[in-house]
Amino acid sequence: MASDQSWKEKYLREVEAAELREKQWQAERNTLERMLVRTSLASEGQTPELDKLLARIRKDLRKSKVDLDSWRQLQEQIDRQIALLDERSDGASAPSVPPVTEAAPNSKPVTPDSTDIADKTQRLRIARRVGQLLGQLLSQVSLAPDAEAGARKLQQSLLSSDNWDELREGLNHVAELVISVVTQSKREFEAFLKRLDERLESLRSNFEQQSSVQGGRVQSTEALDQEIRAELRKVDEQLRSSQNLDDLKVSVTRHLASIADALSQFRAREEERERLLTEQMVTMQEKVAAMEAHSEQMQEQVARERERAMTDLLTQLPNREAWQERLSFEFNRWKRYRNPLSVAVIDIDHFKRVNDSYGHKAGDRVLQLVARELRNRLRTTDFLARFGGEEFVVVFPETDSDTARDVLDSLRSHVAKLPFHFGGKPVQVTLSAGVSGFRDDDNEDMVFERADRALYIAKDAGRNRTSVL
Repeated sequence: MASDQSWKEKYLREVEAAELREKQWQAERNTLERMLVRTSLASEGQTPELDKLLARIRKDLRKSKVDLDSWRQLQEQIDRQIALLDERSDGASAPSVPPVTEAAPNSKPVTPDSTDIADKTQRLRIARRVGQLLGQLLSQVSLAPDAEAGARKLQQSLLSSDNWDELREGLNHVAELVISVVTQSKREFEAFLKRLDERLESLRSNFEQQSSVQGGRVQSTEALDQEIRAELRKVDEQLRSSQNLDDLKVSVTRHLASIADALSQFRAREEERERLLTEQMVTMQEKVAAMEAHSEQMQEQVARERERAMTDLLTQLPNREAWQERLSFEFNRWKRYRNPLSVAVIDIDHFKRVNDSYGHKAGDRVLQLVARELRNRLRTTDFLARFGGEEFVVVFPETDSDTARDVLDSLRSHVAKLPFHFGGKPVQVTLSAGVSGFRDDDNEDMVFERADRALYIAKDAGRNRTSVL
């Protein structure tokens, strides 16, 4: 019987482990499918033939099963298209060779290497981008006037210089600047903790002094009580044994004077003790007030640092970390009250073309303007964040998926009408969005994955639209 029970437990454990492996495998597959769809969408626009092949990939991914033989053929076709694309790119980027006049004997004409030119262009583009990021960093941190002036000069060098050696040196300075900023914040926090520790030690010393004074008061009171009792006993003994009235008067008078003197000394000690306590209390109050002031300053600084850590520098929207925190909060509230709750993923259509055609500065401007319009037109109860790249995410509390879709459609229509201009040319910017609402047995990741899949459906259906799953 025990053997049967052991066998059953082992069987159930194996079944549970198999189910767990199945869930992990499914999660990994969903992630890989999502990455593949995202990559195929980002790669569109190169050639019509390649776009068709990428569309076939997304179509197959929506099926429950993939034909491996068909995908091997599809992979070969994509490889051929990429090879053709590389050949065209090499031909287009090859620079013209200037005519060679006279050459020294046994010398060979020198022509610029296309790879070197491409590498230099890429390096300079990186330097420009770092210069832009450095400007954003300077807008978020406080530096000494000399350090900030140097950083601004470095930024202009990164944005305008064509000398790679200067730019490389500038990039090294950027790294040093970032390290300096982090070190400065760390030192300021360590200095605050040191001051706090010193004030706590001072308070502890004051409390010990007060305890000592209080203990001295108790001992002094006990000593006075014993002294008075001793004098009273002597008076009593004198009254019992004395036969002479005059001697008795002298003795009683002497003992009463001794008691009065003891009381006078006790009162003087108590007055001195009260004076010391008052001085210590005033000192302690001043130190407590100073600690409270420093504590408030530190709390404000920590709050600012936390807000900065939870904010996207470019768009000034909450970042991915802030999004995860808010989503967890709304999810727990939804589990408790079961009111409608929806999640949306928004993506700027053809954003890569804006960067490639007009530069990263234009792309950054698009992100800032779109973020501003989304923030201004959403409700105060909705939570908008930049998820990464050209993606934004929204939590819609107390909102079902159909209502959220209507809100996003209104936003899409508004953004599509905005007058974007780059290089003197009008450019239309559109959005695609996916929406999903929370259902029974859902968790945060499941709802987000559905909204993300809905976004890909909207993009695959032609973009500039909202899809609900």
